[in-house]
Amino acid sequence: MREPQEIPDEEYEQVLERVAAVDVAKASGMACTRVPHPERAGRRRTLVWEVPATTNAVLELADDLARERIQKITLEATSDYWRIWFYLLEAAGLEVQLVKAHDVKQAPGRPKTDKLDAVWLAKLTERGMLRPSFVPPAEIRNLRDYTRLRTDLTRERTRYYARLEKLLEDALIKVSAVASSLTTLSVRDMIEALIAGERDPKVLAKLARGRMKVKYNALVEALTGRFDAHHAELARMLLDQIDVLSAQIGTLTARIEELIAAIPAAQGVDRDGTAGPGAGREPGSPVLPAVDRLDEITGIGRDSAQEIIAEIGLDMGCFPTPGHLVSWAKLSPRTVQSGAKNRSGPAGKGNPYLKGALGEAAAAAARTDTFLGERYRRIVRHRGKLKALVAVARSILVIVWHLLTNRAARYHDLGPGYYAGRIDKDRKTRSHIHQLEALGYTVTLAPAA
Repeated sequence: MREPQEIPDEEYEQVLERVAAVDVAKASGMACTRVPHPERAGRRRTLVWEVPATTNAVLELADDLARERIQKITLEATSDYWRIWFYLLEAAGLEVQLVKAHDVKQAPGRPKTDKLDAVWLAKLTERGMLRPSFVPPAEIRNLRDYTRLRTDLTRERTRYYARLEKLLEDALIKVSAVASSLTTLSVRDMIEALIAGERDPKVLAKLARGRMKVKYNALVEALTGRFDAHHAELARMLLDQIDVLSAQIGTLTARIEELIAAIPAAQGVDRDGTAGPGAGREPGSPVLPAVDRLDEITGIGRDSAQEIIAEIGLDMGCFPTPGHLVSWAKLSPRTVQSGAKNRSGPAGKGNPYLKGALGEAAAAAARTDTFLGERYRRIVRHRGKLKALVAVARSILVIVWHLLTNRAARYHDLGPGYYAGRIDKDRKTRSHIHQLEALGYTVTLAPAA
């Protein structure tokens, strides 16, 4: 008989005497408090009432909960309606936790009403049965708004480029088959000339810049089409919209740089010990700024580094180990054990903006001759592209955790030969000999010259 194994409780798993919960809706919320009964020893008193979702009403609720000496308040993550409750109650000095709706499904056989939902939330809170969601501090939340809008606008600009390419195909212009992208300056000049009325493909092909000049003959063929006035009018609209989005993206990027530079934890330290905005960029500085440290990771650029910081913050105290962060990001498969059988379950959706940034970084790293690139190539042979990309994204997030936990740490690539250098040569040799002997061969080994 095996010895019993002790499973330590998490920090949130504690029984509380005075708790509250709010079942959140758009226009109002159903508040509930559970405290010891003042007249009946050993019993609980539950009060439920409706509170309008307005600033003054929520502030009044915060005062009432503070007078009741409430230890913890639980909110259910319903759309964006939870924000006014969380922000104002937290600002009032109360301990607030946000929980997923999936974790607080109604109990079987219980009627579904707002009052009973609030009571159920309060009961789960006082028994420590809810895992709080990660809500970053205000400065990171503000940064997140900017980075997410930049991501959305970048995706919108990509859609406009796709519409422009479709329009050119309709005009029988195949320039996208010759140029690497419609975003190049050469292609922009050619499209502007088409809109201005130029139709001679030889004249258009001469607008090529740099390495595009050697593709002159291919450009002449690709620019021979039927681009007419209606194509010109639509292309002008699409280019104007692309320019507007590009200007907005540039404005957001500049603002993001300012916000990150104003966060003390994101700043570097010069060789003389000076800290502050702009510090740490000198050669030999003991501490690089956070964005620069993440920028050294294979596959991550400055934009991706800013997005990752905006999504997970700079304080890794919320994630005690890299495994906690990876699990929160839903980049590790869920273990499902039943009896003697172990299998992996779905990882889950996670944070779409974080997973998008890590996915792009993993795809870029997979094309490099580095440790992460070799890791992708080892996994893709047996598990497929998607699982290999997820594995590389997980490795990148583990590296990010270490770099943010230790500000003085720097990224050093292990190199593509890392795995080959760790092979047990004797074991590998014995394995090959046994396989050949099983096929009926006699093996004699001789050292290479």
